[in-house]
Amino acid sequence: MALDWWVLSEQEWVAIRLSLKVAVVAMIASLPLGIFVAYMLARGRFWGKSVLNGIVHLPLILPPVVIGFLLLITFGRRGAVGSFLYDWFGISFSFRWTGAALACAIMGFPLMVRAIRLSIEGVDRKLEEAAETLGASPIWVFATVTLPLALPGIIAGMILSFAKAMGEFGATITFVSNIPGETQTLSAAIYTFTQVPGGDVGAMRLTIVAIVISFAALLASEAMARLVTRGNTAP
Repeated sequence: MALDWWVLSEQEWVAIRLSLKVAVVAMIASLPLGIFVAYMLARGRFWGKSVLNGIVHLPLILPPVVIGFLLLITFGRRGAVGSFLYDWFGISFSFRWTGAALACAIMGFPLMVRAIRLSIEGVDRKLEEAAETLGASPIWVFATVTLPLALPGIIAGMILSFAKAMGEFGATITFVSNIPGETQTLSAAIYTFTQVPGGDVGAMRLTIVAIVISFAALLASEAMARLVTRGNTAP
């Protein structure tokens, strides 16, 4: 009986695998834009910078359900963007795992941008200016000086985005519902277990899994950041 308590069902394994897939896709898909926006906020001087910063951080202050509803009316089959994507390209986000990845990417985007922005702001401008005086273009300076030195912050931003995606619930369930095998992530599966009699055991199993995955991600982030920092400071 004690051993049975730890045995995950097939449905639970599906939810775990789906959560990992959604979190990884959300993290990777948002990374290029996250680096670009973080660089613009850290180094750019343009009108509307405060507005851009406010828009980026909106998911942190708005209820997740609001974000999910906005995604539904925008990227749903009848939404302005969703109808265009479906009619012309056959792409649909609503009630699909890709929609869950989109919702998770948006919810984790502010955390990613903030970590990367702080890391870029910590890069010594004199190093960038020295590269420029040697004839390097702005893009080359960014790729060879700024980006490597900001790598610990980029890694931290990626892990924060991943962790947020693993725990996201409100925006995801509002946008893509809670469909087993398609959109039922780890958080949604835990919620489902809490709504049925005798589901506490399953909810506890998945809760432990979520804690283990999150803790492992944090340990990996610390190890990678130390490794990168050691490489940047090595003679």
